[in-house]
Amino acid sequence: MSKTVIAKYAVGGKNFEIFVNSDQAYEYISGKRSDPLAALEVDEIFSDANKGERQSAEAVKKAFGTEDKAKIVETILKKGNVPVTTEQRNKMLEEKRKQIITIIATNSIDPRTGAPHPAQRIENAMKEVRVQIDPFKNATEQVDSVVKQLSVRLPIKFATARMDVIIPAEYANRCYGLLKQYGLKSEKWLDNGSLNAEVEFPAGLQGEFFEKLNSFTKGNAIAKKIGS
Repeated sequence: MSKTVIAKYAVGGKNFEIFVNSDQAYEYISGKRSDPLAALEVDEIFSDANKGERQSAEAVKKAFGTEDKAKIVETILKKGNVPVTTEQRNKMLEEKRKQIITIIATNSIDPRTGAPHPAQRIENAMKEVRVQIDPFKNATEQVDSVVKQLSVRLPIKFATARMDVIIPAEYANRCYGLLKQYGLKSEKWLDNGSLNAEVEFPAGLQGEFFEKLNSFTKGNAIAKKIGS
């Protein structure tokens, strides 16, 4: 069976269609490929691909605001209708679901306890309330909708964590990179060589931060949360 399919996009009352390889189009949409032109089978933009009727250059430029073929194809693939197999669609749904879970787990807390929600808890809640996910839509753009759907079962609050950290002198240099990784906001070297720093990062990373800090300092660092 041919892997060539027609991707369609309509805007301003006009149709824009392109012939693409279904596998490579899927890989681009799912983030496995970075070049949208790799999916293009015929270097033309049609008003009706089946009839071979080309869309005018003027209409293309007006609709997309550019003559850059890569940007035009990117828009059609990301915003248009691209035929995919059931297997491809299921893979895209699973990948998108994992991305959304990671975003929520990393950036949110349970407002009842102030502790991060484990990814498994979020995943279970999504299954319970049968969260609807669009396989073609960016994961970040869907987070608000997913959180709203989850709110009936799982209170979620997006927040950042600010920490005041004191690292003994013998571990200070070793930990400096770690602190920068977790959003180093300020630093002060104390008279005894210890490092007093303030870091700020997504609240869902608190457990990960403490685990790494304890590992780097053998449990000798002091970290206190700033604010509520």
